[in-house]
Amino acid sequence: MDAAPRATDVSASSITHVSAISLFVEDLAASKAFYATVLDAPVAFEDATSVALKLDNLIVNLLQVDSAHELVGEGNVGGRDAGARFQLSIWVPDVDDVCARLATLGVTMTGPHDKPWGMRAATFVDPAGNSWEVAQRLA
Repeated sequence: MDAAPRATDVSASSITHVSAISLFVEDLAASKAFYATVLDAPVAFEDATSVALKLDNLIVNLLQVDSAHELVGEGNVGGRDAGARFQLSIWVPDVDDVCARLATLGVTMTGPHDKPWGMRAATFVDPAGNSWEVAQRLA
């Protein structure tokens, strides 16, 4: 019988790596189209209520808000009008170049602005109101 992993065994107990995030969306088709166009993300899985997209080493699961209770259980699911509760960041080599490309796709950007912590960043939201940031480290 195998011994249970020890608390010091990082490979068995570490929870520092995010593998997937789920974003609750009102319009699954619009959100899928947005991510496929803006982030050029291929579909890893799709069914009637969700679309999982592959971003490098992260799965972004777009889940129809009506089905969100399947993941959050008894927790409340906020609607789009509740306001931003988090922001996802993508670090890029040239934020101005990315902003120019996204603008050609019709994405409304805020910024870019130089931040006091040494990053140049701009933000945008997806059709469900989820906030994203593109940022580059300043020299």
